Amino acid sequence: MMVGAKKQRWIKIGLYTSYVLVVLSFLFPLLWVLSLSLQTRFEVLQVPPSIIPTSFAIGNYREVLDSAPVLQYLWNSFRIVASTVVLTLLIAIPAAFALSRYRMKFKSQLMVAVLMTQMISAVVITIPLYRLFASWGLLNQLWLVVLVYVAVVLPFTTWFLKNYIDTVPVDMDEAAIIDGCNKWQMLSRVLFPVSIPGIVSVVIIVAVQSWSQFVIPFILIDDASLYPVSVGVVNLQSTQTQITTHLLAAGSIMSIIPVVVLFVLLQRYIVGALTSGAVKG
Repeated sequence: MMVGAKKQRWIKIGLYTSYVLVVLSFLFPLLWVLSLSLQTRFEVLQVPPSIIPTSFAIGNYREVLDSAPVLQYLWNSFRIVASTVVLTLLIAIPAAFALSRYRMKFKSQLMVAVLMTQMISAVVITIPLYRLFASWGLLNQLWLVVLVYVAVVLPFTTWFLKNYIDTVPVDMDEAAIIDGCNKWQMLSRVLFPVSIPGIVSVVIIVAVQSWSQFVIPFILIDDASLYPVSVGVVNLQSTQTQITTHLLAAGSIMSIIPVVVLFVLLQRYIVGALTSGAVKG
């Protein structure tokens, strides 16, 4: 018994140690950028580099705000992301409901096809889209960027929500029909409320993926006043005559703060979507 207890203890120690190492591997790049954002130009160039800044140059953030319209970039990103999330949900929720509840031929093949489209990289489609939009004179249009974002994230969100709705007992549908609900009422009054954790999870996934998107807006937008923050902060990068690594790091930290706040506020819904069913109590 004593040997078994020691073995279990060492297994737990190894398991938690591996957890800590994985967390540190993901946190280290973020902490390194945060450190650079608080260093002066001379500290950035010192050898060996210092992980902990000595000056804590908060003024870097003020300089970024003075030298670049970061607030305008953040507002552009917010508009694009919010529009993408709303439009994606308007399409994905009814599509997931139909795929989950309606009987149809080749449903499994259709689901595989939907998921396979997620494997198409945005880099592959952006250049053809640029040539198409340029020929139509439709470059520098945020609504077109939103449509491309929706096309990129829609396959996965539909597949995710379909699998979540599958966890809702069909008995709830039958009870709603007996109460006189039609299909839309059943979706809006019965399935939608119990699917909130899955929907919020989709909102976070779509928001994070859209906020961090770089290639699509970088190619389809050349008007600096329309840049999202992911593209706008690139203008802070170093040149041959000036080292601005610390400013680029500060701009990067400012760009990820909204995503971190969103995740912290809504993370409990992700846990609920992944660890529990749709019906509770």
